[in-house]
Amino acid sequence: MPERRGPRYYAAAVDDIATRLAEIVGPGNLLTGGAVSEDYSHDEALGTTPQKPAHVAKPVTAQEVAGLLTVATEHRVPVTARGSGCGLSGAAQPVAGGLVISFERMNAVLEVDADNHVAVVQPGVTLTDLDAKTAEVGLSYTVYPGELSSSVGGNVGTNAGGMRAVKYGVTRHNVLGLQAVLPTGEIIRTGGKMSKVSSGYDLTQLIIGSEGTLALATEVIVKLVPRLAHGATVLAPFGDFERVMAAVPKIVSSGLAPSILEYVDNITMAALVNRENLELGIPEEIRNRCEAYLVVALENRDADRLYEDAESLGELLSALGAVDAYVLDGSAARRLIEAREKVFWAAKALGVDDIIDVVVPRASMPQFLTATRELALGAGAHALGCGHAGDGNVHVGIFCPDAEDRKKLLSEIFAVAMRLGGAISGEHGLGRAKTSYFLELEDPAKIALLRRIKQSFDPAGILNPGVLFDRSHQCAS
Repeated sequence: MPERRGPRYYAAAVDDIATRLAEIVGPGNLLTGGAVSEDYSHDEALGTTPQKPAHVAKPVTAQEVAGLLTVATEHRVPVTARGSGCGLSGAAQPVAGGLVISFERMNAVLEVDADNHVAVVQPGVTLTDLDAKTAEVGLSYTVYPGELSSSVGGNVGTNAGGMRAVKYGVTRHNVLGLQAVLPTGEIIRTGGKMSKVSSGYDLTQLIIGSEGTLALATEVIVKLVPRLAHGATVLAPFGDFERVMAAVPKIVSSGLAPSILEYVDNITMAALVNRENLELGIPEEIRNRCEAYLVVALENRDADRLYEDAESLGELLSALGAVDAYVLDGSAARRLIEAREKVFWAAKALGVDDIIDVVVPRASMPQFLTATRELALGAGAHALGCGHAGDGNVHVGIFCPDAEDRKKLLSEIFAVAMRLGGAISGEHGLGRAKTSYFLELEDPAKIALLRRIKQSFDPAGILNPGVLFDRSHQCAS
C-alpha cells in the first residue's frame, strides 16, 4: 500500500516548491499565500468561479520561465500563464493551489525593424505600448481587440481578433515567429522575420490559440504595416435587420476594403450612446425606427481618394436599404469606435449573464442570428449584441439568470453555429467557460487528435489543466 502522507508533509512540499521558485525569480518576484491578491484569481470571464493560486511568479527572462516550468513539471504543479488578465473565457483563471506565471515584468518592445516591417516584443507588452512604439516609424500592428490594455502574449494565447480583422486578419495572420518555453523547460524558436516558411510542421500556428496549454511564448515577432494617414467612419442605420445582414457581403465585395465593418443592434447602440454620452447626429425619429446599424471605417494614404471612397460607400449603403449614411467627424468617429470596443462593459452594466463570440461563415449570419433570437425567446431569455459583421464573428449578450437554463440555451446556440459550418469561439477562446461545450459538440476524432498533441507537448499535464480538455489532462497537484 502507498505511504499515507498528512498535512505536514504537504505543507513542507509547498514550502519547498516556494523556496525553489523564489530562487529562480528572486524572493521579491514571488507571491505566496496572503500576498497573492484577488486580481490573480480570475480574468474578465462571466460565470466562472475565481480560484486563488498558491504562487504567483513574475519572471523577466525566458530562462527564468524555463526554470519555473521545470520545477512545476517535477512537482506536478498546475501552471496558468497571465498577461493583462482581460480575457473573456477564463483561460487566465488559475487552478486552486497552482502557479500563475505573470508576464507583467516581461513587457519590453525589444526591436522595431522598419526594413522588414516587424517588431520583436515580450509577451507582457500591451497593445497601447506597442502602438506608441510603432507609430514612431510610421508603422502599425493591426490586431485591435476590444481592450488595448491587453497583452501581445494574451493575444497569442487566444488568437485574438477585433474590429480590424475584416481587412488585416487575426493574430495568427500577424505573428511570424515565437520564442516559446515547453513545460519540460526546453526553449524553442519557431518561424522568424521571414514572411513564409515551408520547412516542417508550423509550430508557430500550433501554439497560437492554444490558450497556454502547449507552451508559453516568451518572445513574439509580429508583422507591421504602414500607417495610413487618412480615415473616415460611416454610420448607417437600417430599419430592417435582414437588410443589415444582406448588405455586409456586398460591402466586402465592393472593392472599398473597409478596415472596420461592424453591426450593432439598436438596444446595444442605445446603451452605448447613453453610457458614453455619444452625440452621433442621428435624428430621434430615425433612431426610433431602426433595428440595427452598420459601422464602416475606410482608410487611405490620400485624402481625395478617401473622400471618393466615402461617397461611393454612402451611395452603396443607400442602394442596400440603409435609411441614411452619416459620415462622422473625427471626434465622433473616434468616440464611437472606442464605445464599440467597450461594449463588454456596457453589457455588464445592463446585467448580462454571459457573452458569446460565435463565428459562422459571413453569409450565414442572418440564419444564425435569427435562430439565436428564437432559441432565446423560447427559453424566456434575451439575446442582444453586435459583432464583426465583415468576418462573421457574432458577439451576443445572453440575458438568462438561471444557470441550468442558460447552459442548455448556450449548448443549443453553439450547436446551430457548428451546423452552419462555424465554431464556438472566433477570438475569445474556449478557456474554462466554454470548454465543456466544445467537448460535447466537437468531432470526437478531432478531440482525440488534439489530446495526442497535448500529450506530446505536455506529458505531465501541468499547463492550464481544464482548458480545452477535461480533467483527464489535469496533473496531480
